[in-house]
Amino acid sequence: MNSENDTTEGVVRQWRESAPDAVLLDGFHALKHALRFGADVRLAVTSDKDSVLALAADLAGDLTDRIAEFVIEVPSKTLRELVPKVHPTAVAALAGRRDAAANLAALKRLPRPAPVVVLDNPRNLGNIGAVIRLAAGFGATGVVTTGDIDPWHPNVVRASAGLHYATAVERLGLPELPPGPLYVLDPEGADIRSVAIPDDALIAFGSERHGISPELRARASELVALPMRPQVSSYNLATSVAMALFHWGGPPPVS
Repeated sequence: MNSENDTTEGVVRQWRESAPDAVLLDGFHALKHALRFGADVRLAVTSDKDSVLALAADLAGDLTDRIAEFVIEVPSKTLRELVPKVHPTAVAALAGRRDAAANLAALKRLPRPAPVVVLDNPRNLGNIGAVIRLAAGFGATGVVTTGDIDPWHPNVVRASAGLHYATAVERLGLPELPPGPLYVLDPEGADIRSVAIPDDALIAFGSERHGISPELRARASELVALPMRPQVSSYNLATSVAMALFHWGGPPPVS
């Protein structure tokens, strides 16, 4: 019993020492993706290791041995003390951020194999995470946000299911945007179906409430618009990004 208490106390101490400068990976899928894409996972805890290993066997057989080796079981009460809200999969981990210098190098490199998604002053943490998840799935070079929200906020990482490690995610000012032609989504733009978006493009989307800023709009190489039925005001941000990336990755437009 003393040995278990000592282990738990050591885990709690290590967690609290590491947490201030670490990324919280909240839930099994976040941990799974972080491991698959090379995150420096420093500590992982669960209140039900058997369930976590069953999930790994079902959904991540490539990681089962690694998860079994380093995920530490702690009492439920301890897990509730370590994280603001326990994920339904009862697992959480701490990891280092993806290296900013490597992210910036990937974003600035030309030629690029895929576009960079730019979110202009986004306000909803869940939407940012959903966009990062989409960008990772489509193989986009990265996601750049402007404004005051940290795209590595724990709620964003939760919504992305840990896929921050699968693409370059950074917050930059407008003067620091990566090079490349800038395609800005705007209702007054050309129908996106008539426009070929190159691999080295930046594809920019406005905030959920206010749309694209005048400053970014003024820098556009081209304004493009998503097809939309009259009297429908807007799409969800993540839906808009998905449509644009699908168009980029699909067949060339019909002339």
